[in-house]
Amino acid sequence: MKKILAMLSVIMILASFTIPQSDTDEIVKGLKSGNAEQVSAYFDNYLDLTLPGKEEIKNIGKNQASITIQAFFSENTVKGFDLTSQRESGVMMYITGKLQTKNKAFNVTLLLKNKDGKHQITSVRIS
Repeated sequence: MKKILAMLSVIMILASFTIPQSDTDEIVKGLKSGNAEQVSAYFDNYLDLTLPGKEEIKNIGKNQASITIQAFFSENTVKGFDLTSQRESGVMMYITGKLQTKNKAFNVTLLLKNKDGKHQITSVRIS
């Protein structure tokens, strides 16, 4: 019985040292793999979206933005993402980086807002 309690204690101590991945880590991971579903899981209900060669769309719904990002990732086969900056000020955060695709690299800027302890993307700019 003492051995079981000791082992459970060790497991609980080790589990407390594991660092959970933050929202932003998951977003960056999604960008690196070109997983639009993973990125769009963090979209706010309405957001602003700018893609290369297209006009900015303001207040696009989460579902339509997800479809649009999925189409962009499909048209431009994503090879990776290099995070260049991540800054937080109050409830707002910026993530910038280079999205590497099959044919070229794009600059990416995401604006996130912390809502109820979770980061939500309120603006996506790819140029």
